[in-house]
Amino acid sequence: MTVRDNLAAIRRQIEAACARVGRNPADVRIVAVTKYIDAARAQEVLDAGIADLGENRSDQLLEKYEAIGNQATWHFIGTLQSRKVKEIIDKVDYIHSLDRLSLAKEIEKRAVRPVKCFVQVNVSGEATKHGLVPEETVPFIEQLRSFSRIEVIGLMTMAPHTEDEAILRACFRRLRTLKERVQVLNLAHAPCTELSMGMSNDYEIAIEEGATFVRIGSALVGSM
Repeated sequence: MTVRDNLAAIRRQIEAACARVGRNPADVRIVAVTKYIDAARAQEVLDAGIADLGENRSDQLLEKYEAIGNQATWHFIGTLQSRKVKEIIDKVDYIHSLDRLSLAKEIEKRAVRPVKCFVQVNVSGEATKHGLVPEETVPFIEQLRSFSRIEVIGLMTMAPHTEDEAILRACFRRLRTLKERVQVLNLAHAPCTELSMGMSNDYEIAIEEGATFVRIGSALVGSM
């Protein structure tokens, strides 16, 4: 199927998920994960009407940025090494994987404008996943008060790869609850209104539980 066909099907599913819980589909933003495709296929995503492209690795982001440039809104969604920040910081609009103070310091040092960041939380507790443990999240965000170039717009997590809906819902709900804890603090640098959660296999459940950004790869663009 074409990207347009896939996108139409995904939008129908987003609309259905929103209808089930009384949400507005316009409040859900699709980030097309393009790590397994080339720049030509990524251009198809833009042509189909999705402006948000998400990359996991700095070298792949730079390669696609060279071909596509500012046609896209760029999201860095993978683990970001501090030494790579200087290579991508002037090209990305969102970073979904802020999870340590050393990375925050490097972003603050290199950025020329405020960067919209999601703090990554390892809600599932899986050893293979990156992110802060939930108990560390609020203290970490409070530490960022003096960072003028970091705006914590929300939280991000990766749920376990499972078909057990109860496990997925519990994971997403825990992140939503944590986001609400940050919101009530009314921190100027951390409005924390957004939730980046849900991928190709679980985005409908994530939306039902409050996701505002869904990171969709294979269901949208396939793989090459």
